[in-house]
Amino acid sequence: MTTLDEIIAMRDVVITPEVASKALGCRPQTIRIAARTAPERLGFPVQVMGHRIRIPRVPFIKFLTGGSYAEANSGAGGTG
Repeated sequence: MTTLDEIIAMRDVVITPEVASKALGCRPQTIRIAARTAPERLGFPVQVMGHRIRIPRVPFIKFLTGGSYAEANSGAGGTG
């Protein structure tokens, strides 16, 4: 199982629905379907490119730790 600490330690910019689903405790296909049909309901941003779904890692971490979607996407005020 992929834990939050493992996702934080990753160097990848994006993660796959497989990685996200392990952290969320759901099936990867559930994330894929939601990403195509109602991405706003996921609570974290997704990138849909043809048949591929990618999830930006940092906003996903913020989602898991209680940060909001708006904070993750604002890009303002950070020292990052």
